[in-house]
Amino acid sequence: MELTTLTAISPVDGRYRKQVQHLYEYFSEFALIKYRIQIEVAYLLFLHEKKLFRLPGKAIKCLKKISENFGLEDAQEIKQIEYTTNHDVKAVEYFIKNELEKAGAAPYKEWVHFGLTSQDINNTAIPLAWKNAVEYEYLPAILNLNHQLKLLAKEWKQIPMLARTHGQPASPTFLGKEIMVFAERIEQQVEQLIHIPFTGKFGGATGNFNAHVAAFPKINWRKWADEFLATLGLIRQQNTTQIEHYDHLAAHFDGMKRINTILIDLCRDIWSYISMDYFGQKINKNEVGSSAMPHKVNPIDFENAEGNLMLANALFEFLSAKLPVSRLQRDLTDSTVLRNIGIPFAYTTIAFRSIEKGLSKLVVNHHKIHEDLENHWVVVAEAIQTILRRENYPNAYECMKELTRGNRKIGKNELHQFIDQLNISKKLKSELKKITPHNYTGLNFKD
Repeated sequence: MELTTLTAISPVDGRYRKQVQHLYEYFSEFALIKYRIQIEVAYLLFLHEKKLFRLPGKAIKCLKKISENFGLEDAQEIKQIEYTTNHDVKAVEYFIKNELEKAGAAPYKEWVHFGLTSQDINNTAIPLAWKNAVEYEYLPAILNLNHQLKLLAKEWKQIPMLARTHGQPASPTFLGKEIMVFAERIEQQVEQLIHIPFTGKFGGATGNFNAHVAAFPKINWRKWADEFLATLGLIRQQNTTQIEHYDHLAAHFDGMKRINTILIDLCRDIWSYISMDYFGQKINKNEVGSSAMPHKVNPIDFENAEGNLMLANALFEFLSAKLPVSRLQRDLTDSTVLRNIGIPFAYTTIAFRSIEKGLSKLVVNHHKIHEDLENHWVVVAEAIQTILRRENYPNAYECMKELTRGNRKIGKNELHQFIDQLNISKKLKSELKKITPHNYTGLNFKD
């Protein structure tokens, strides 16, 4: 059966295809082949510039054309070669050699893939694709989402709200400040993420430049390799086996996982506020909330995001645990696993968009938030006992505990009657009576 969004096994390529199809540029089989071509060509031109040999103009023009204009037909041709070689990177090498022959530059084709192993290509192509995906897709997406949170935090900054610790009424806070908590957490984790370097491996079959040194023993191959990876925007790992360590890649996965965990926390809190009627949701008259209950307007965007974030995190955790582990100088398990790094990236992207959509639909229910505060005058007991302690009133905490613990029916009148019975000055009684659940909010966040 033909592959369509209806027949795809994974929802990434099926149900959610429209949201993440642009990620093919970094994580598809086509993308992997294209990045391999770019690395092979860049390496050949690098050796030319180092004057290890001199390519004629027609060869240089051919190579640049291959790299810059690489398309789906070229990738399909490479796949046809792979059916014979049963080796994906060797197929790329043969493709470039064939193109050089067509351009009349056959004498130079043996410089293609000179001294390299396939992982010198894979372990630069994949980190480069990952780097571009993070810089062009992930960082703009998470920063845009965080900007949306900051805007909402400012919009809701002056809205006092009952806080809940352990699910119980607690000292009031501000709605905007509670959103700002998530924005600050995300900002701090993004700051850590952007300082993780993008690294690659480039050093021959077992990382020692054996073939390079055998052919040209007087060349400083370490220096050349460092320079070459630097031209790609990567840092070369100095001591490796056949493959890179994947430690920094694992650090990226762990960093993204932490950000996703913060967003899971956000989704669950927003979901709870919706269930408490602190938020309503803008209604699309054509949408259906429940197939049976016509009244339902479900918080599906936050539920969708939570599920996708948890799935992404499960994969990120597996990838960061597995990839840095390889038997002796290398086993092949990393190869098939690496082909899946785009999947948690895609699920994360889907979640970002769901959260953005959900946030845009939120409507603050000022009446409900105000009502909840008004129904819980008991929460100002903390303020009263603290001020009484300041005045050295005996057993201030115990006094308020006896009045309020387990008694949520205490309102303004009951509390003020209690204050009137205290053996304190009129001025202090007046100070205590000015405290309400609506103004006992402490410090707000700084803009």
